[in-house]
Amino acid sequence: MASAQAAAPPVVAADRPARSRTVPAWVWALPPVAVLGLVFLYPLGLVVQESLAPGAYADVFASASFRDALVTTVWLAVGATVGCLVLGFVLALIVAFVPFPGAKAVSRFIDVFLSFPSFLITLALLFVYGTVGMANGLWTGVTGAAEGPFHFLTTPWGVLLAEITYFTPFVMRPLLAAFSQLDTAQLEVASSLGARPARIVRKVILPEALPALAAGGSLVLVMCLNEFGIVLFTGAKGVTTLPMLVYSKAILESDYAAACVVAVVNVAISVGLYAVYRVVSKRAGA
Repeated sequence: MASAQAAAPPVVAADRPARSRTVPAWVWALPPVAVLGLVFLYPLGLVVQESLAPGAYADVFASASFRDALVTTVWLAVGATVGCLVLGFVLALIVAFVPFPGAKAVSRFIDVFLSFPSFLITLALLFVYGTVGMANGLWTGVTGAAEGPFHFLTTPWGVLLAEITYFTPFVMRPLLAAFSQLDTAQLEVASSLGARPARIVRKVILPEALPALAAGGSLVLVMCLNEFGIVLFTGAKGVTTLPMLVYSKAILESDYAAACVVAVVNVAISVGLYAVYRVVSKRAGA
């Protein structure tokens, strides 16, 4: 009987390296870059090109209206930022560390508030403190006077109040996030050692909150520099900011070269402050 021969294993051809079909990364970057260039960079380039008209920068920088608008924009933005930092810090302390019914609802409402348009807050203030608002109506109804005493909304202080009212939640949000990460054991130890609440806030809470304060304040400063709706809706007399000056030059005076110069200056300031905001946010871990 013939012995069975073992079947030889089939010969397997050596694996050939598969051809790489990976699309280069720069190909995927082309569509978003093209869209970005079309809808943003190209119009911005036209603005810069228009601002380079002969003598445009010299004329604008020499005008008193530009200097006044620049000063007004800066002091309103700085004043609103300081007010937001102080008010936001106090309110965030209350929401985070003072137990009261509805604290969680208030915290959630802050998130919703961030989505509100700025003109809505200004409109609400006009209903309350406007010339024919509730406060003046109540005053005239009680005293019989021809008009009420509240006319501050049409002044720079009214613009400042509206900006602080609208932008304070932008400071509170990062503060509440920072307070949620705070080790409560530190507060308990400080309290057990007899430290008063003011000292605990100054020595324990404030150092932990400084990065969030810096990030929130930087963001508010950038947004206040570019705020247009609040100034427009308050109807403040004699209050002209850089965005308002762009509107006035372009729409009312049809001086597009001057409007573009002011716009370029405003963009340059905003981009510079945004770079500062990004650095601060990165250090704060935001």
